[in-house]
Amino acid sequence: VWVYVGIGAMVSALVLFSLVPLVMGLWQPRPAADGVVNGATPLESQALGYQLVLEREPDNVNALQGLLEIRLQQKNLSAAIAPLERLGQIRADQVQYRILLAQLKTQLEDNAGAAKVYREILTQSPYNIQALKGLSGLYGQQERPAEAVAIVQNAITQAIKAQTGAPGTVPPEQLTSLQLLLGEIYLGQNRPDQAIAIYEAASKVNSNDFRPVLAQAQVMAQTGKVKEADPFFQQAIMLAPVQYKDSIKNIALQVTNQALANQNGDPKVSATSPAPILKSE
Repeated sequence: VWVYVGIGAMVSALVLFSLVPLVMGLWQPRPAADGVVNGATPLESQALGYQLVLEREPDNVNALQGLLEIRLQQKNLSAAIAPLERLGQIRADQVQYRILLAQLKTQLEDNAGAAKVYREILTQSPYNIQALKGLSGLYGQQERPAEAVAIVQNAITQAIKAQTGAPGTVPPEQLTSLQLLLGEIYLGQNRPDQAIAIYEAASKVNSNDFRPVLAQAQVMAQTGKVKEADPFFQQAIMLAPVQYKDSIKNIALQVTNQALANQNGDPKVSATSPAPILKSE
């Protein structure tokens, strides 16, 4: 079980490889607002200033972002919900606010609220990777594995139909990311054969993308097919952009050595997972 969980963690980093990080650039430092109160901490004084601004201008985006930033710095997730919900309504075109809202609700154990937000996002953007990953993750936590698979599989089916009807509608890398996500879910359910099958399908659809090839190599090596995995590692290295070739070589070496150690029952080799090529979050 832990082998598949470990593989899933490695493959997870590949799912969002081509996407912009969720909150990069959102939380830029902002100047303190008016209304500093003596005796309060600097953050609380700034928060009060933003709240005073919002009393006059409830839709002031700068004040909402500033207040949200402070609540996140304070790790006060409950207090971060209100400004984040408002930002999601005002800036409906910027889905990252609603993604973050769903993630915070999940951390606060409001799974029903998080699922509702994810579904709203998917109604507008049926191929949104973060929303699909979040919602399928919730299904997994609730021991609803069939639904976790179905929601991503349906998105893949819709994407293929859209691409067939109007080429260019769904970028190839986006479809590949959907397939990688499904493979990750299969691994989490200890179904490596299904994961490999979806990686093979992804490679056929987008033969220039190294991610499904690398994912397939990792799963094959960790499930005992070390020799069979080597050509796939080599192919991934060939397909990858120059800046990632060395990282993939390191991954191949670590995964192969670990797999061989597991086969030989060598307790001296630690079961550390190779570093992902790029962090997804």
